Amino acid sequence: MKRHQWIAGLVVLAALAGVVVWARHRIHFDFGLFRIQVVQADWRWLVLATGCIYAAYLFRSVRWSWLIRHHLRVPLFSLLGTQVMGFTAIALIGRVADPVRPYLVARKTGLPLSTQLAVYIVERLCDAGSMALLFSVAMIWVPSQEVMQVTTAHSGMIARLAVHHGEMALVVARFGGLILTVIGVLFLVAIRWAGKAVARFCEAAFGVISKKLGQAAGHKILAFHSGLDTMRSFSDFALTACLSIFMWLLIASTYFFVCRAFVASPELAALSPSKCVLLMVASGSASILQLPVIGWFSQIALVAVVLAGVFAVSPEAATACAAMLLVISFLSVVPIGLAWAQFDHVNLRKVTMESERAEEELGSEKQAADASAAP
Repeated sequence: MKRHQWIAGLVVLAALAGVVVWARHRIHFDFGLFRIQVVQADWRWLVLATGCIYAAYLFRSVRWSWLIRHHLRVPLFSLLGTQVMGFTAIALIGRVADPVRPYLVARKTGLPLSTQLAVYIVERLCDAGSMALLFSVAMIWVPSQEVMQVTTAHSGMIARLAVHHGEMALVVARFGGLILTVIGVLFLVAIRWAGKAVARFCEAAFGVISKKLGQAAGHKILAFHSGLDTMRSFSDFALTACLSIFMWLLIASTYFFVCRAFVASPELAALSPSKCVLLMVASGSASILQLPVIGWFSQIALVAVVLAGVFAVSPEAATACAAMLLVISFLSVVPIGLAWAQFDHVNLRKVTMESERAEEELGSEKQAADASAAP
């Protein structure tokens, strides 16, 4: 891990330690009640939740196989190991391991890493769009006060807007993600059909501010254009979108089943599917800058705060539920991933460093090519 990542981790750890010290004397937390919540949890719901998460990895494998089919046709589940090992690396090493999945796919299939990084970009865009769609639909049934409590806590812009324009802030909170997704889809359609023209336009527009900024914008758009080459027809887009939406429905179901498992907490056991989607989005925002081990506790803390502050769940039940959500939705893949890596003779830490180095070298090669092509 790079030095700045260690520094960031230590800062987060110090902040969490400070919060714990502050909370010990101000918030009553009964560890006996915490233990009761965990012991009395209905394991049948937890098994079902784990099954949904494992099924989501199958959908990831199918989606990636579908996205590369124009370059190479592979069996739909043949890339399952690359997905499982990639997410295991993220869970244990942090977001620095994000390039592991495209790197492992490139190594397994023999396709260039650049094409797999492009597929990764498309995959992330599909995930963001699917989450925005589910969130916007689910928020129709969530009370306005609860929507605003969660969104203002995670968005300073919405919080400032709510001070003077409450109704507008509510519309943005409910449908902002969906609106941005629609705009993004339209922009990507333009890139797909006229990528070079859009790249030249953005390069010229941003070049007024800075030549380097313009070149970077043009380069990113051409990378998107290359990635979108994986979807060459409406049927390609439709199937990719359906796979993504169904996969995120499985993940949302995981949150619902875990909450339902805590039968000793009436508030959790009665939490609606729509509110579970809201909880999933809050949890997802905490995992964006995932740090090894430290990030686990920050994610538990954030989800517990949402459960206690927005849904009136007791601190003990909220913490127990948040910890179980982390274990099932994020860490349950680790034993399988480590076993798979052992079977395939893959050293996850070594592969993480190799993938990061390969991505940096690829970026340097592209910058050198752009510089040589410049007049």
